Amino acid sequence: MEIVIRDKSCLHKSAIKFLSCTSGKKIFAFSGSMGAGKTTIIKAICEVLGATDIITSPTFTIVNEYKTLSGESIYHIDFYRIKKTEEVFDFGIEEYLESGSYCFMEWPELVEGILPPETVYVRITVDKSEHRILNFL
Repeated sequence: MEIVIRDKSCLHKSAIKFLSCTSGKKIFAFSGSMGAGKTTIIKAICEVLGATDIITSPTFTIVNEYKTLSGESIYHIDFYRIKKTEEVFDFGIEEYLESGSYCFMEWPELVEGILPPETVYVRITVDKSEHRILNFL
């Protein structure tokens, strides 16, 4: 599946389409180059899901938890600063992945071997026109 985001004005509509295409899935691993838009796209998806908190990059906190209007949790995890796979067990990655809540992960390359089989891998690329292209299964 592919979604092309031509500019920021298309984010909301693209987030709705993404959630529709991945209905029933809750664990997502976003990869792409620095500046590709991982956090921006995850922010739009969280807003569509009803997140009431301010959505920011969890680069320094590693995990951000957002609450929805209905009180559900959404987890936003950033593995950019993780150096060894063992570190993710120190902050309890299993609890987040097994929570039944939405989990959106950035920079998942280091932990791919421990992610559950139902994980949806999302690759974000930027074309010559600066469009963001999301490819996922």
